[in-house]
Amino acid sequence: MTNTLADEELMFHVRNGTGEMLGVLFSRYQSPLFNFYCKLTGNRALSEDLVQDVFFRILKYRQTYKPGTSFKTWMYQIARNARVDNMRKQRPQVEIEDSLLPVVMPADRAQQTQETALLHKALMMLPEEKREILVLSRFQELKYEEIAKMLGCQPNAVKVKVFRALKDLREAYQQLEASRPPRDNARGNDYDVQ
Repeated sequence: MTNTLADEELMFHVRNGTGEMLGVLFSRYQSPLFNFYCKLTGNRALSEDLVQDVFFRILKYRQTYKPGTSFKTWMYQIARNARVDNMRKQRPQVEIEDSLLPVVMPADRAQQTQETALLHKALMMLPEEKREILVLSRFQELKYEEIAKMLGCQPNAVKVKVFRALKDLREAYQQLEASRPPRDNARGNDYDVQ
């Protein structure tokens, strides 16, 4: 019964003191939030901690949720604030853990894995604001209108920001690709393992 309720209705119950409804929201959004943080931070342990912090904050600040507004947008605003607060406490690390790379089964696994690693390195090279907007729009699949509400701007401005971030990501990827060692056919692999 509770699993069929809309996010906003569940949050309305949480707001009014029915704490067990937060468990349903946690089940729905734990993975998306974890993926959001992993793509932004490249750190699995930090991402897990931040997800926990978001749900703690949802419970703590439940009275600030306005019924009738998008729960998802409100939650991602809390998620952004939690990450910013964490960044203020410590310098962010930009290393990507290998386990965060997506599992893809292409025809040439080695090449695909290396291309994915390059893409993640390129993403981590972007300024924080551009990386965040790409993760929200492309990986979390938030609509431009939802992102606009979080950022306090118009949807067209979000569209422009996403376009520019994609352009910068493409340039960073191409720069990384140009700097990788050439393929070594004699050894049977593409690149030296570092």
